[in-house]
Amino acid sequence: MTLKNKNTLSRYGELLALLNKYSYEYHSLDAPSVNDAIYDSLFSELKAIEAKNPELISPNSPTQRVGNIVKGGFEKVAHTSRMLSLNDVFSEAEVQAWLERIEKLTPDLVHEFFADVKMDGLACSLIYENGELMRAVTRGDSFVGEDVTSNVRTIKNIPLHLLATKNTSDFLEGTTEIRGEIVIFKDDFEKLNEIRRQNGEPEFANPRNLAAGTIRQLDPSITAKRPLKFIAYDLIRDDEPELIPTNFSAYKLLTQLGFACNQQATELGSIKGVMGFVHSWAEARHKLRFNTDGLVIKLNNRAEFARLGIVGKQPRAAVAFKYPPEESTAIVQDIVLSLGRTGVATPVAVFSPIQLAGTTVQHASLHNADEIARLDVRIGDTVIVYKAGDIIPKVSRVLFELRPKNTVKFDFEQALAHQYPGTDFERPAGEVAYRIKGANSEIILKKALTFYASKNGLDIENLGEKNANALVESGLVSDIADIYKLQKNDLVGLERFAELSADNLITAIESSKNPELPKFIAALGIRHVGGETAKLLAERFCSFEAIEQAKYEELIEIDGIGIKVAESILAYFADEDNQNMLDSMFNLGVIVKKYNKTVGRLSDQNFVITGTLESMSREQAAEKIEAQGGKFQKTIARDTTYLAVGAKVGASKLAKAEKLGVKILNEADFLQLLSDK
Repeated sequence: MTLKNKNTLSRYGELLALLNKYSYEYHSLDAPSVNDAIYDSLFSELKAIEAKNPELISPNSPTQRVGNIVKGGFEKVAHTSRMLSLNDVFSEAEVQAWLERIEKLTPDLVHEFFADVKMDGLACSLIYENGELMRAVTRGDSFVGEDVTSNVRTIKNIPLHLLATKNTSDFLEGTTEIRGEIVIFKDDFEKLNEIRRQNGEPEFANPRNLAAGTIRQLDPSITAKRPLKFIAYDLIRDDEPELIPTNFSAYKLLTQLGFACNQQATELGSIKGVMGFVHSWAEARHKLRFNTDGLVIKLNNRAEFARLGIVGKQPRAAVAFKYPPEESTAIVQDIVLSLGRTGVATPVAVFSPIQLAGTTVQHASLHNADEIARLDVRIGDTVIVYKAGDIIPKVSRVLFELRPKNTVKFDFEQALAHQYPGTDFERPAGEVAYRIKGANSEIILKKALTFYASKNGLDIENLGEKNANALVESGLVSDIADIYKLQKNDLVGLERFAELSADNLITAIESSKNPELPKFIAALGIRHVGGETAKLLAERFCSFEAIEQAKYEELIEIDGIGIKVAESILAYFADEDNQNMLDSMFNLGVIVKKYNKTVGRLSDQNFVITGTLESMSREQAAEKIEAQGGKFQKTIARDTTYLAVGAKVGASKLAKAEKLGVKILNEADFLQLLSDK
């Protein structure tokens, strides 16, 4: 067995054990230690391993069984028809793929859909005989649930008798089943926790867990004190084709029978309308009285719904659209230390890109050395990452059950020495942060602004060191982006600024708002990233957005970018101060040009210059090479095409060029090559 297969087998076994533990907590104990998003994230990883390695599939895998044993305490009851779960979809493409699958089975499918907000509660079935509530049963494993009638009867919005109206008489005879969710509204939940806080009692974790735990109380008097609500979503009868033609009509009947239903439910005549509904609730769902992580999408016609049948434990004719989770899992590939504008070293976990709260992320803040020690997060760990409105996601905890055996504790000071050699850091007494010794935020900002405006940066005329210092000292500039907020009236009257000089500076700053990509990257002052490295990044990624999202593996593949440079780039873009500054710049009108590589006679030819040229400086030669599509390299490599030789040349470069078969040009030949038409 190869090392890779051994690692896969080990990871698979760890995931199995952890997912089965979480499943038991959720289904049997109703006391989950993680939320659904974490379970789904790990479950997706397990399915991916099984898809690539079917020989590993265990009969105990959660993909191979319907459900878990329900704990004792209540009578077990078999459902007359299974309480099904729904397949999850996460994008418009997946919704479209679902529609195409059912269209193949039903070519004449009518495009009429039903959609509703999906409640995060405890699923329950209510059985009425001749209009009277006889039994309440939990979902259980979808085949068999628990009889919780005594507790459900205490829920005040559940009718003990179905309402009799001119439209409901048929439902008052025989068996009528009502399915829905038992929930606790968010404001009621907060009131309960406020009382517990005042009494010094531990707070409840979340509304869903509390609702489930309350329904399983053996003493109904406890249940009666909790603000439970039943929200109905389905109506089942043996003779339903005649009585209930559509899912939307079922909601109308449920209301007439005396049940509360979601007011958000709607009929939609196209898949475009469905996606419009999805988008409309992406943010608005947070204002609902109950918690939700998505929507239910069904065919509206119940006869078509039934004809399409079931696959496994999911109906073909319905899916659950899940909004991007605000928590997920990731494997820490590295921990880099970012230096923000204040000189504080902030640790950041780096991992492969994951989807979180609607965005792709690959960094998570670890705050400081104390937080790393508290979490005991290490390179190689599987961690839970969350995002709740912050620019940079955070790590909430480590899943120690999935920790590899060879991990080592993270040494903060050793990492500082490795990533920032020659820089002294200190941790002042009583503070949690390590910062550059002898520097403060004002000194660092002055240097950063001066460099940003220098010839090696954006070459902003009239913004030299003295003017940069004056702007910082006056309080007009608290980060580099603030220069784009400056108005003439802000400057006139400051030392060093009169009418003309103020006009000139404002004009120069305005002209810097559309910089070339390599110049802008170099101007940011990212540690170890000078002009040449900025060009390499521009050539590889072509846009600033792509550089921001670059992965570690992509960076170190670039010839001329090593581990330290890659770590420094990742750390810069992972820093919240830097991200805030960049966002502010772009909001103030800075638009970085995309990089278009020059195509010319020297395209795909790489040049190294050694010695002193008489006709031009090395920088001028590099510009001429690049103007004709060539690439200027600092050192000879296997892909070097020419070595241009000036005066006072060392023998080592000539020897290396000859060894690698690089063509050697004297200055005359080099100039001739540049000038050939």
